Amino acid sequence: MTECMVYITTNSMEEAEIIGRNLVSRKLAACVNIINNMKSIYHWEGKIETGEEVIMIAKTKKALVNELIENVKTLHSYDCPCIVAIPIIDGNQDFIKWIRDETK
Repeated sequence: MTECMVYITTNSMEEAEIIGRNLVSRKLAACVNIINNMKSIYHWEGKIETGEEVIMIAKTKKALVNELIENVKTLHSYDCPCIVAIPIIDGNQDFIKWIRDETK
């Protein structure tokens, strides 16, 4: 499979929607799911922090991941945003074809 899902976290629904619309309109992702109200606990600058975040899951081709990452970084408010690709091993072949067809 050459398709993957890209997991991204943002600090707000507004930021997630801006990034998501940008990825879909540029055909870097076929679809972006946005999940609100996630609580994160993490190390940052020597301290344990807690915060509310928004999850984004973008469906795309592996060949587009680097371009997608660079695009997200230009729009993202974090110094070090979480953007990680997870390969799709198998699934509904009609849906996987749709990802291929809807991305550049």
